[in-house]
Amino acid sequence: MLSRAGAKDLDTLFKAIPKGLRCDAGLAIPEGMAEQDLWKDLNAVAMQNRTMSCSSSFLGGGAYRHYVPAAVSELAGRSEFVTPYTPYQPEVSQGTLQAIFEYQSQICRIFGMDVSNGSHYSGATAAADAALMARRISKGRKKVLLPENMHPEYRHVVETVIADEKDVGNIPASAGHIDRAALSSMISDEVAAVFVQYPNFFGIVEDLRDVAQAAHEARALMVAVVPEPIALGILNPPGSFGADIAVGEGLSLGLPVSFGGPTLGIFTARRELVRDMPGRICGKTVDAGGRPGYVLTLSTREQHIRRERATSNICSNQALCATTAAIYMSMLGKEGMRELASINAAKADYAKKRLASVAGVEIPFEAPTFNEFVYETARPAADVLDALLADGIMGGIDLGKWMPDMDRRVLVCATELNTKQEIDGYADALAAALR
Repeated sequence: MLSRAGAKDLDTLFKAIPKGLRCDAGLAIPEGMAEQDLWKDLNAVAMQNRTMSCSSSFLGGGAYRHYVPAAVSELAGRSEFVTPYTPYQPEVSQGTLQAIFEYQSQICRIFGMDVSNGSHYSGATAAADAALMARRISKGRKKVLLPENMHPEYRHVVETVIADEKDVGNIPASAGHIDRAALSSMISDEVAAVFVQYPNFFGIVEDLRDVAQAAHEARALMVAVVPEPIALGILNPPGSFGADIAVGEGLSLGLPVSFGGPTLGIFTARRELVRDMPGRICGKTVDAGGRPGYVLTLSTREQHIRRERATSNICSNQALCATTAAIYMSMLGKEGMRELASINAAKADYAKKRLASVAGVEIPFEAPTFNEFVYETARPAADVLDALLADGIMGGIDLGKWMPDMDRRVLVCATELNTKQEIDGYADALAAALR
């Protein structure tokens, strides 16, 4: 290898790296071992993980555990879908293009929006690209307003992409809701977009029509962020309350939580904004013989056009994830989506009432919620969750991780996979932990 590279030794090969940055010590790599010994060693390491399958899990906060029928992975795992990463040659990728077209159509119906792209990298990067898109459309306006009740990690990604902190405003939250008075004072002719999360980070379902009206009166766009699209099975879609752009996370649509990925970014918008949308958009047409055909109608990624004209360079197309989501949504159907959402809402409502009955537990936000809610105790949330984990219960998320003033509050999620017995067991274990 050194000979082919034209270097006499490793020092010559790595001379471009300053010596102060090089690791001169040997790497701590163990000696080789037989395959069966390696397998045993790796299995012992893997067994140290606390997985959702061997615990009662009430984790949420952006990654939601749902049942995925075996047929979903079986169909998505067919070689026709697994092999094509993305349709770089549309004329020979008709099956992949059709699957993406169906995905787009389903997402538009669920979100109540006019157009969807062929998928994004993640919900957070979709939110960041929505901010950039709003700034392009607004022509001169640069500021985006992010509510404090939006997922902190989504906010961090948007802030990182915007880069200039003066171009980001944080809308305070009051009792878990967007502070309308604060929002009114922050909206100006410098604002390109007002963001909302639906349901918000605390699981609260807000009526956001007045927020959309306030944004539009200031000639700003309203961007809705939906990390849990299953909620749209029973909630009014973003398009119905005035969202100009609606993005989300498609992990719940047939994909495994799997340590947080791969994820599926959802990106939708009103028809008149389509030319500024990032990513690919598949369309349906007919050929010279009148037969249906599928094409890449719009391709505005930097891989397709000059970098300076691209609408995004972070919207990697999750074609296989989008196909999986399309299969999952097709299997559920309209009624199935509504029923699943209803079950999730009912499970969370039961969990909220059951935990609220435990001595020392308070529900700080009195508002409708979907499949997540917050409870508070007199003890630090970290201690409570450690005690629950000792009983085999992943009890939720310590909100103090992101919000120091909420270090005694826990974000709890319940889905169709949490049984009544699990919820009752959680309440009993919590009562014991608080004694």
